[in-house]
Amino acid sequence: MTDLWEAQREALGAFIRDRRKRANLSLRQLAEMTSLSNPYLSQVERGLHQPSVRVLKAISDALNVSAETLMAQAGLIDAIATTSVDGTSEAGAQARDVPDTEDVIRADQRLSDEQKAALIAVYRSMLGSAADLGGTALNES
Repeated sequence: MTDLWEAQREALGAFIRDRRKRANLSLRQLAEMTSLSNPYLSQVERGLHQPSVRVLKAISDALNVSAETLMAQAGLIDAIATTSVDGTSEAGAQARDVPDTEDVIRADQRLSDEQKAALIAVYRSMLGSAADLGGTALNES
């Protein structure tokens, strides 16, 4: 499990670094815009620190990226969506057998962050609709 979290931290850091460079911002400029320290942001970009939701929001505002996109990159949205009230995973073993559609959407370089967020939202709503109908809508077509 720690390897997964470490990989997510590194991916989040790389994503933030990429977006910062696309915005032509130095690390120092981003630190000023977010009221965070330069060393702390450096640690986040290198995957050495898991930022809080507040920090993700500040970074998303500064980089003009949706907070949901950063939270998804950090693995926070998936963790919230697939964990029940008692803390156990609802997805279980069957989710591990199916390719993660959301990861594929996030990895598609042809889509903007906004497009990715919209596709993931539609995908999740469709999964919710299918579950509410007991899968009958899929069998009728």
